[in-house]
Amino acid sequence: MYGEVFKTRYNVMNVSSFHAFTNIKGGVNGNCKDVYFVRMTGLHPTYTEEVRQMDTTLSERMAKGECRYTRINTLPRLVSVEDVAYYAGCYDNWQASGKKAIQIHLTENNGDLEEVLGQACIKTAALFAQATPHANDSIIKNFITKLLFWLDQTSEGLLKDWNPKRSLKLAAANLSKKQEYLYAYLLTQMGIDVLLLQYQSDIDASLEQMKLSAKVELGSFGTCVLPEFDPKKRPEEKTEAKKVVITTRPQKPSGSPSPAPLPGRRPQPAGHARRELEFEELARLASSVVMITVHDPKGEVLGTGSGIMVGKEGYILTNHHVASGGRYYSVRIEDDETIYKTDEVIKYNSVLDLSVIRIDRRLSPIPIYQGGKALVRGQKVVAIGSPLGLFNSVSDGIISGFRVVDNVDMIQFTAPTSHGSSGGALLNMYGEVIGISTAGFDNAQNINLAVGYEAISQFIKGFV
Repeated sequence: MYGEVFKTRYNVMNVSSFHAFTNIKGGVNGNCKDVYFVRMTGLHPTYTEEVRQMDTTLSERMAKGECRYTRINTLPRLVSVEDVAYYAGCYDNWQASGKKAIQIHLTENNGDLEEVLGQACIKTAALFAQATPHANDSIIKNFITKLLFWLDQTSEGLLKDWNPKRSLKLAAANLSKKQEYLYAYLLTQMGIDVLLLQYQSDIDASLEQMKLSAKVELGSFGTCVLPEFDPKKRPEEKTEAKKVVITTRPQKPSGSPSPAPLPGRRPQPAGHARRELEFEELARLASSVVMITVHDPKGEVLGTGSGIMVGKEGYILTNHHVASGGRYYSVRIEDDETIYKTDEVIKYNSVLDLSVIRIDRRLSPIPIYQGGKALVRGQKVVAIGSPLGLFNSVSDGIISGFRVVDNVDMIQFTAPTSHGSSGGALLNMYGEVIGISTAGFDNAQNINLAVGYEAISQFIKGFV
C-alpha cells in the first residue's frame, strides 16, 4: 500500500516543550505522513522530571494501544563479526535489488516497510556523502551497515507490524555525532517522531546547515543522569577468555624466489636504488605515527594506543582491540597542538585485529613495504608507538621469528614495547611499514608481535 512512494512532511506545527512532543500526533494524508524531528539543547531545572513524565504518559498510552514509544540513552556498538557480516549482506542484497528494498530482522514479512527503508537509506546515504569529504563506496557501505544494525537493536518495538497511521515516537540522548544524527533522520523517514535530548552538546555547523531538525534551546549544556527507559535492557554478554595458540612458521630459505608485488602497490622501477636510513632519520617518521586516546560515552579515558597514517584523507590504521572499546577517540599528532576527535571507524577486522579510523585532517602516510624481498630473522627493525602514554617513543631491535597466532601470520620482534604501543609502526631500515605492533608478553622480555605487511596491504586497499 505504501512502499517506495511513502513520503514525510516535517515539523508542520511548532514543538517547543516535552509536553508538546508528548501530545503531538502527525496526520497521514494518502501516502504522506507529518513527522516531527526536534532537538532540545541544554538543560533547565525540571529537565529530568519532565523526561520521566514524558516516559510515564507515553507508556500509559502504549498500554492502551494508542502509540508506540521508546527512549535510548546510547546506541549499541557494532562489534560482532557475525553482525557485521549479516548487515553488510543486507546492504549487498539491497544494492542487487536496484536499491528498492532492504530486508533486516524487523522488516521480515513486511514488504511495505522494506521498500520504505530502502528509500530512506538512499536519502540518508546522500546526506552522509554530502557531509563526508571523499566518501567512497566502502565508507558509505560501512555507514549504512551500522544504521541497519542500530535499527534492529533499538526500533523493533516501534516498527514491528509497521503502520504509518500509528503514532510512533522515539527520544534519544546526545546523538550529536554525524552518523548518529543521520540515524535519527533515517527514523523520521520511516514515520517516527524523534526528539533529541542534546543536553551535553549539539550537532556541528555542517549538520545544522542541512536544516533537518527544529532546534529548541532550553539552557546551558551540562550533565544529568537519565534513567533507562527499558527495564529489560540486556546486560552485556560475557565472553570467555580466548586461548592463544602459537605455532612456528618456517622461515623462507634465503634462496627462495621473491613474492610478487602486492595488489595495489606499484613495483619499484628497474635500477631504483633504495637507501637504508640512519636511526635518526627513521625517528623522524614518528610524525606519521599518532597517539590515540579512547573515551567512553561520558568522555572518560578508557586507555591509549597508537596508529599509523595510511591515507592522505585522514585515514589511520590501528588495532581493532584499541578501537573496539571506545565511543569516540582523541588523536594527537606530533608537532600539532590540535587534538582531533572522531567516532568514525571506517573498517575493521577482528580476526586480523585491524581497524581504520578517520580524522578531518590531511596526513602524511608512511609507505607500506611492497614485499620485494622476504623478511628474515635477524633483520633490523624500528618500532614507533606511545607505550604507557609516552607519545611517539622510538626503539630498535631485530626480527626474532615468525609465528602463527590464531591462524594469523605474525612477526616476532625484539624492539621494546609496552601497553599503549598497540597500533604502532614496525619499520624496516628503509622507513617502510612491515608490521603493526599488536601484542606482547608481560612476563617476558622483548617478545613482541606484529601483524605483517601482507595483511595490512590487503586491509587498507582503497584508502592509500
